[in-house]
Amino acid sequence: MNIRDPERLLSGLDPEQRAVATSLSGPLCVLAGAGTGKTRAITHRIAHGIHTGAFDSQRVLAVTFTTRAAGEMRTRLAGLGAPGVQARTFHSAALRQLRFFWPQVYGGELPVLVESKLGLIAEAARACRLPQRVEQGDLKDLAAEVEWSKVSNVRPDDYASVAARRGRTLASFDEDTVARVFAAYEQTKRDRGRIDMEDVLLCTAAMLADEARVAAQVRQQYRWFVVDEFQDVSPIQQALLDLWLGDRDEICVVGDPAQTIYSFAGASADHLTGFRRRHPDADVVRLVRNYRSTPQVLEAANGLLRAAREVGERAALQAQRDAGPPVEFVEHSDEVDEAESVAAAILEARAAGVQLRDMAVLFRINAQSEAFEEALSARSIPYVLRGGERFFARPEVRKAVTLLRGAARAVADGQHSDTDLVDEVTGVISGLGWTTEPPGGGGSARTQWESLDALRGVAADLATASPDAGLAAFVAEMDRRAAAQHAPVADGVTLASMHAAKGLEWSLVFVAGVHEGTMPIVYADTPAAVDEERRLLYVAVTRARDRLRVSWSRARTPGARASRKPSRFLDGVRPPVDSDDAAPRRTRTSPKRGGARVSRCRVCDRPLADGAERKVGRCTSCPPTYDEQLFERLRTWRSEQAANEKVPAYCVFTDATLTAIAEERPDDPEALVRIPGIGRVKIEKYADEVLRICGSA
Repeated sequence: MNIRDPERLLSGLDPEQRAVATSLSGPLCVLAGAGTGKTRAITHRIAHGIHTGAFDSQRVLAVTFTTRAAGEMRTRLAGLGAPGVQARTFHSAALRQLRFFWPQVYGGELPVLVESKLGLIAEAARACRLPQRVEQGDLKDLAAEVEWSKVSNVRPDDYASVAARRGRTLASFDEDTVARVFAAYEQTKRDRGRIDMEDVLLCTAAMLADEARVAAQVRQQYRWFVVDEFQDVSPIQQALLDLWLGDRDEICVVGDPAQTIYSFAGASADHLTGFRRRHPDADVVRLVRNYRSTPQVLEAANGLLRAAREVGERAALQAQRDAGPPVEFVEHSDEVDEAESVAAAILEARAAGVQLRDMAVLFRINAQSEAFEEALSARSIPYVLRGGERFFARPEVRKAVTLLRGAARAVADGQHSDTDLVDEVTGVISGLGWTTEPPGGGGSARTQWESLDALRGVAADLATASPDAGLAAFVAEMDRRAAAQHAPVADGVTLASMHAAKGLEWSLVFVAGVHEGTMPIVYADTPAAVDEERRLLYVAVTRARDRLRVSWSRARTPGARASRKPSRFLDGVRPPVDSDDAAPRRTRTSPKRGGARVSRCRVCDRPLADGAERKVGRCTSCPPTYDEQLFERLRTWRSEQAANEKVPAYCVFTDATLTAIAEERPDDPEALVRIPGIGRVKIEKYADEVLRICGSA
């Protein structure tokens, strides 16, 4: 085919794609659903404009968000006979202009661009004399807030008030502290003669706004603009784009409001959905013919968005492929069963001829990867973890395993332990920041909590399978899993968070963990946040070409209380399942003779999930029934005792044990010893003091 023949160039396009490719003047907005060929449409538009003489290839700037996408666009344009077009990310285009004009405008070379903010953020945190130790994860959270502020045009002085209005919360820092670190970071950066990636955008915009000569030269260089993934544009990127355009309107934007999943990083679909307000004469073309997925996959995807409050100007995707197998919606008893089932299905698919690289398991949070890493490793199925560290490579997991290994050696050396396995592990991870309730909001504190909580789940699994297992067995199990999961792979199943999966596709996709509390995530506490969670699930579902399985589990660990429900987003999309009609049992089990462990919650009467819940006699989700003043007195005593013994506080009693004491209020040693986690050794050491505190309450 002669690609320079405009008509033959357009021959392979559908009617809507052709409308995009032939709309060569004035503003154009392309609302392109998932899998509808948007890159094909806009690259053909650019090539068609060049081959007809409407565009000058040297004066076209195509902007996207990742270097991978920019590279793909350049490759396609070269194949269409338009190799001279600039296809860049926002940052790359701005940095090129800044490096060229900085010496002319300000004199000297452009300040050094920092590769990572973390060193300067750490220096700023030290300058602010923060009361707590700032861990690596905290530095990443602070860096993310600085990035959000700068791309959203929020100054340090305004951060606290704006963050409060936007509901931006970090578990480790309040708004005023973040604002102080932000201001100190900016000062430190200036003192060191450095700029960051956000400064590249800000300085380029400032230079274009202040220097008419520079703005005129840039506008002379670029006349026609194409912006892909326009739903992900931030305020500063929109401002820069306006400065590139000036008073012209030769712009084509492409995006999908239903795939807006980066609002937390400053992106706003308002720039896309409000394009006609900024450009009243703009043409709007909707791409709705989906070439990626089967009709069955698209039926599920369209169903997800029917109940959404708003998804912009979007029509339902229309399948262009032949029918495929039905979408599977599978309910499992627990997360272990879910992971085992997925791994078994992957083996079946491989036997049927599907390549491992063409399969993916997607989940909401990275901590969910551990169960799937274990299930795949147990079957020698190679996998690649995308967008995150393997479970046993995460710093908080490595630190916890190291401490547990030390505790196991202490027991082996003859130090007595009368605490069950789950409580032993709980005690160690409590010292690393794990609590019975997760921290509020997102950020690294939440991520670390999820990883530590996953370790606790492994301990609960092992205790269920082997009731006599101790710390040595647990550490051996950790070593076995780590060795299997760290095996190098050249090709394998993709494990990825839903965010990391955007822009990718596979033949067979497993979307796992789709239950309430995870999808939507529990800290999505506003209508806008819940809407974004729905869009995130939509993105995950539309990654599948041929087969899709959506699954969830009713409990976290085997034998735990089956209280989970499938995500509300699946209402009207999935068929009925057993949990829809399940009601909690209200029959009470009589306690064992001698006052053994409580087996049902004292508040809601549901079965208790693990040792920590049995210890306090209630579910972790139910409100406490203890005297808070007594609990605080017990904690104060424990701290003093631990200081005297020069041991961590959990070695005296764990938080769960203190809670159980405050719940039971024992009045004699026999009542005290009936509390799980308190054996004869601790009775001899601590009974008198504990009973004295309880008796005086």
